[in-house]
Amino acid sequence: MMTISDDELRCWLAEDVPYGDLTTRTLGIGDREGSIRFEARQPMVAACTEEAGRIMSMAGARVAAMAASGTDVAAGGVLLAAEGTAAALHTGWKVAQVLLETAGGIATSARAIVAAVRGAGSQAAVSCTRKSLPGTRSLSVKAILCGGAVPHRLGLSETVLLFRQHRVFCADEPLAATIVRLRAGVPEHKTVVEVETFEEAVAVIEAGADVVQIDKAAADVVARVCRHCDGRLPRPVIAAAGGINAANAADYARAGAHSIVTSAPYTAKPLDVKVRMRPA
Repeated sequence: MMTISDDELRCWLAEDVPYGDLTTRTLGIGDREGSIRFEARQPMVAACTEEAGRIMSMAGARVAAMAASGTDVAAGGVLLAAEGTAAALHTGWKVAQVLLETAGGIATSARAIVAAVRGAGSQAAVSCTRKSLPGTRSLSVKAILCGGAVPHRLGLSETVLLFRQHRVFCADEPLAATIVRLRAGVPEHKTVVEVETFEEAVAVIEAGADVVQIDKAAADVVARVCRHCDGRLPRPVIAAAGGINAANAADYARAGAHSIVTSAPYTAKPLDVKVRMRPA
């Protein structure tokens, strides 16, 4: 499982506590010992608990218990527990809580889509796009991994994905020639081409694309494309994308898509994490 860097965690902590905790300092309670527990208010997939624990440690607390990322946690279950001074507990409290709530929502959403695909009898990958909120890429990627999904592409530098928006700048160059140029330029990469209709998909397949990504098409269109590829060698990978979530992912899985491409987990509602703090 990936980890988020200490530098990023320190930035999150410094953003919330730039000059210490004014309330705790003014009350004069900072040196009192105590404990904190982060509990799931509803069933959820634990995500980024290791990072939340490291945030508490950076604040000066000691981690006492932790549910590993990717673990199913029942309502009332402990995600994280720590001990330390009131100053340390209050310093790490809110950053750790929001991280657990946000990452937990993303991971639980991803897990639901994976479950829908598996329930349809498919082993298709649930692949999450790069459309996470800017500045949250590392959190979002770890969270979808915790839910059993995989990254579709982590950024523009990672994969070759030819969009219609690229092709408008290629004048009248035939699609097959564009694909040949891409393969010659980066021969170690697969060539992925996005389409929207059955006819476009057939043209892209005939032009030799390695992966055909069908965007915002009905599941029956994806099924037609998959049937068109029957017996074809090498057989292109068919990815279904656009508006896919836990409610309709099974339809695309049954259609035969090899990859279910979705952004839905990134906009999942954060899940509620209850915090209990007690003096020693």
